[in-house]
Amino acid sequence: MSEAGYDRAKLRTELERDEGRRTRAYRDSEGIWTVGVGFNIEANALPDDVIDRLLDLSIDQAALALDVLEPRWRKLDADRQRVLLNMSFNLGAGRLAGFKRFWAAISDYLDGGGQGALDRAAEEMAASVWAQQVGARADRLAHRMRHASVA
Repeated sequence: MSEAGYDRAKLRTELERDEGRRTRAYRDSEGIWTVGVGFNIEANALPDDVIDRLLDLSIDQAALALDVLEPRWRKLDADRQRVLLNMSFNLGAGRLAGFKRFWAAISDYLDGGGQGALDRAAEEMAASVWAQQVGARADRLAHRMRHASVA
């Protein structure tokens, strides 16, 4: 798109002043769900690159949460790392921290506890309220916790 002589930086400043800049979704003066600087999310689909960027930000947040919950999580194989990231993404740090026996089993495994520790972790996943809420997702992740390299 040609800028046709206008100054984009000045326009951005003017629009931010007039529309406001919000980091959370809000209802504008007409009651329309809006985000950022006047972006109408009811009338406009989010572009794929924006969705991808939000996904990447959420994955990064999930990883940071895991760094706090179990700093050694990256020593797991790639499949089990993805299981933990998937859970962290879905549950958030606070809820995932509540899986005390799950984390004890992961810690045991990282301390050399072997397959039995992974089986206990998977059992804790399957026995949780979360598993009831997410159904097949929990089944897949618990299976991968037991047997890595399964989609």
